[in-house]
Amino acid sequence: MLHARKNILTETTPAIPQLPAHVRARGQLRAAFAAAGGVTSLMRLHEAGGLRLRCPRVSGGCEAVSINTGGGMAGGDTARCAYEVGAAARVTFTSQAAEKVYRSDGDAADVRVSLRLAAGARAEWLPQETILFDGARLDRRIDIDMAGDATLMLMESTVFGRLAMGEQLRLGRFTDNWRVRRDGQLVLAEALRLEGPVADLLDRPALGQGARAVAGFLIIAPDAGARLGEVRALLADAAFPHGVSAWNTMLLARLAAPSPEALRAAIVRLLSGLRGRSAPRVWQ
Repeated sequence: MLHARKNILTETTPAIPQLPAHVRARGQLRAAFAAAGGVTSLMRLHEAGGLRLRCPRVSGGCEAVSINTGGGMAGGDTARCAYEVGAAARVTFTSQAAEKVYRSDGDAADVRVSLRLAAGARAEWLPQETILFDGARLDRRIDIDMAGDATLMLMESTVFGRLAMGEQLRLGRFTDNWRVRRDGQLVLAEALRLEGPVADLLDRPALGQGARAVAGFLIIAPDAGARLGEVRALLADAAFPHGVSAWNTMLLARLAAPSPEALRAAIVRLLSGLRGRSAPRVWQ
């Protein structure tokens, strides 16, 4: 658990008039997938607000690509995504582009994801990066309920500032909470919180060692522990702090890179090696 907080955001950021609630974006996605004859298909879909879901044809399963037609999120916007992967179904969830979270006038952008995996289901949660602009506030929560024999691969990466534009995330807030339940039992609880002078906090040796892009990578599968050496080998060329551990059929890796380019290159190598095929097509 990473916890760092200093309530100076409102003291040093000029006040901006609060926008009324009716101009906030309220996006929703609800989808269910089922397998028949070895083929996984989208069976039900509900879309609301600026969020859309598309399933392009790919080999070896089903790929579900989320699209934010608004081009990003601002303070007070919400996104609610709930997905069900049926028995023996195989789905890769990804995003059309990096998600952008813009400077907030006070409220946080709020993202909540619910993912349910039935018996024998296999899901990959592999969105592209989330980019936090200077002054951004984002609260994200991912809840996963999976059957005991289901398989999950989850990766989330976050970039602190538009580094290509010379921008640092000087002030902001980012919270990221993962909860994973297997056969109804809580097996993983992850909590990260950065608030206040984010760039300064990430410069601390005990927090980020100068990182400007971080990622968490999780596998829950019967053979997760056996893949520990493979994951470490795939990350061996990453010239930035990272660590991998495995226990109780779970494997967790953390990466903290000085640049999003270095992080993305390491993630692409990792995913390609583990999946036996390239990263999702929209990443290219």
